[in-house]
Amino acid sequence: MRHEDGSAGDADYGRIGHTYSAYRQPDPRIAAMIAEALGPAGTVLNVGAGAGSYEPADRHVTAVEPSASMRAQRPPKLAPAIDATAERLPFADDSFDAAMASFTIHQWTDLAAGLREMRRVTRGPVAILTCDPREVEAFWLSDYAPKVLATEARRYPSFDKVAAGLGTPITRIAVPIPFDCRDGFNEAYYGRPEKLLEPAARLSCSAWSFITPEEADAAVARLAADLESGAWDARYGALRREPTYRGSLYLLVSSGKA
Repeated sequence: MRHEDGSAGDADYGRIGHTYSAYRQPDPRIAAMIAEALGPAGTVLNVGAGAGSYEPADRHVTAVEPSASMRAQRPPKLAPAIDATAERLPFADDSFDAAMASFTIHQWTDLAAGLREMRRVTRGPVAILTCDPREVEAFWLSDYAPKVLATEARRYPSFDKVAAGLGTPITRIAVPIPFDCRDGFNEAYYGRPEKLLEPAARLSCSAWSFITPEEADAAVARLAADLESGAWDARYGALRREPTYRGSLYLLVSSGKA
């Protein structure tokens, strides 16, 4: 099923994605890890490309993104994205030196089909930025919005499923999250909880769209109250002094076809 703006997954970016690019900027430290995983590839396919985060500037990148709202937010310096889904990539076998996907596989309608397609059209490495569903709910946000993180944990596929879909072994690389991370996913605010009081920041994390407005308001009210009283800092204030956070974020890398 595709939403009105073309969004092909379980999140409707025509409804929640209009300010996405303002909060979900590529973080250069995470971008460097992705670039290294892509190796010397000259041609790169970006699947579920969104507004173009993490597309390397020094390669020839072909982007695929089904949501018109997200395609419209791509900066002028990037090539327009092709309207297509991961499950049906309009390319011949072995068309690209490498492929990438960031914060997208949990939204695909058919994960196995999308991963098979990525592997089919790619000669070399496939790099996937995603989260480990077993670790998502360890984040402090569970104290305030447990349904948000439960939703995320349910949506993210296990790493074994990713490896099975690609049909090749994968290397699992833990990604340190910088304190001043420019990419505003939930864990990016580990030491800056005030950011999650901003409605647009929350909507830039699609899992917030799966709870009711009343549940979101209640979660935000609890967080705001604990920040004002000092209760949050009493429990988690040490995170404000941590330069990086070891959360649920990983880079999964398949080096090439067997």
